[in-house]
Amino acid sequence: MPTISTRDGTEIYYKDWGSGQPVVFSHGWPLNSDAWESQMYAVASAGFRAIGHDRRGHGRSSQPWNGNDMDTYADDLAELIEALDLRDVVLIGHSTGGGEVTRYVGRHGTDRVAKVVLVGAVPPLMVQTPENPGGLPISVFDGLRAATLADRSQLYRDLASGPFFGFNRPGADVSPGAIESFWHQGMMAGFKNTYDCIKAFSETDFTEDLKKIDVPTLIIHGDDDQIVPIDAAGRASAKIVKNAELKVYPGGAHGLAVTAREQLNNDLLKFMSA
Repeated sequence: MPTISTRDGTEIYYKDWGSGQPVVFSHGWPLNSDAWESQMYAVASAGFRAIGHDRRGHGRSSQPWNGNDMDTYADDLAELIEALDLRDVVLIGHSTGGGEVTRYVGRHGTDRVAKVVLVGAVPPLMVQTPENPGGLPISVFDGLRAATLADRSQLYRDLASGPFFGFNRPGADVSPGAIESFWHQGMMAGFKNTYDCIKAFSETDFTEDLKKIDVPTLIIHGDDDQIVPIDAAGRASAKIVKNAELKVYPGGAHGLAVTAREQLNNDLLKFMSA
């Protein structure tokens, strides 16, 4: 399997499809790059070079005890981009991956970046604070941690069969395959890595990072996202990133790569080709 070794010895797995302008995909929690397979196939088939990596502690990458935080995730992404000598990159991040992409820009700038896409992404800040009253109460994330410790396998099945894909909504077109894939990807990830990542995606403030994005940016968010609510995330980020385009998917859930596959693929290709 193709991997790079980071400065602290962590092995980061990646897949690299096609040729052309590079498009790097960062996935959500607790998944891996397989979550992007439909988009990567569409992008590579359209003449781009699609690259997806498994975040440290997730998928086929190493499961280190330390470094499960946004700064390190962003630095790992930087090491991958530098190791492959990628330039004129389109960075695409979903959920936690959107935080990773945003923190990458905050720490490493946009010298190698052409465009940014945030899909159902966690910035600017998920947790509720006095300065962020629209965020989710810390009890939500404490609940995720408790469920992880109690029975994370069941937690992943509950998330996939319910709010992640919106399969708990009346009339939803439920896909047992999508549920199974989510569970399988989650169980490939490390126990401590996914536990630590809850703090990373929920308590990291990306406000200053968003202000540093100075390339064309597309923000995509479902207005029925039950995991990362649109008002405190997509809409708030669109107000911070200069000249960002916000595209709202009516009735859209969190797992848009599956539930709005064709629309998302088309919107990504249109934005990248513009």
